[in-house]
Amino acid sequence: MGAIYLIRHGQASFGAANYDQLADLGHQQSRALGEALRPRITRVDGVVTGTLQRHQATAASCQSAMGLSLTPQVHAGFNEFDHEEVIERAEPRYADKLVMMSDMAASGSPRRAFQQFFEKAVQRWMGGQHDADYRETWPAFKLRCHAALDDVVQQSQQQASNGTTLVFTSGGFIAIAAQRLLGIPDEHAFTLNWTLVNAGVTKLVVGSQGPRLLSVNEHAHFEGQHAALLTYR
Repeated sequence: MGAIYLIRHGQASFGAANYDQLADLGHQQSRALGEALRPRITRVDGVVTGTLQRHQATAASCQSAMGLSLTPQVHAGFNEFDHEEVIERAEPRYADKLVMMSDMAASGSPRRAFQQFFEKAVQRWMGGQHDADYRETWPAFKLRCHAALDDVVQQSQQQASNGTTLVFTSGGFIAIAAQRLLGIPDEHAFTLNWTLVNAGVTKLVVGSQGPRLLSVNEHAHFEGQHAALLTYR
């Protein structure tokens, strides 16, 4: 059977002008992941990333630590939903990031305040009552993720037996993949997303009957000496 490793990107630059670039910690997480995967995976047949900077930087740091230098296939289907649009439609004032950061800072716990606000913004997006507000609706996002998953599964089935593909993506995609394979209803899909760690691993095995979910959100590489690297956002 083939294997597909769905890897969430390392920590991005929360609060920076360019959120999409990896934070220094994100690079450390990606290298720690690569060091953990190097003895575990004897052969990698393909590397796939979304088009986002944080996907590609995570792939580069992870591959370097694994001793690999494969040219990634870039596939926009693995991109995250537009979180900035989701935020701004829920609170138009937050089109100005300085306003948003000021509001979050006033709470005394900016990351927690942002998480609480963002969960409500995502619920609005998923609810279906405001679809006209969004360039990509929740149903459209799901269909895009399903199509991308089908593409990488088909590629895996065409590889030699026991082929392995590393896919560097985002939490939204991983949540949708798990939802599809486990039959999770929409209202619970993002409950999983909120638990996914940066540079965590979700593993699929692929046989003639298609993909099966083997593990979700593996992050033992952030235990012990690397415990300080564990983050969720």
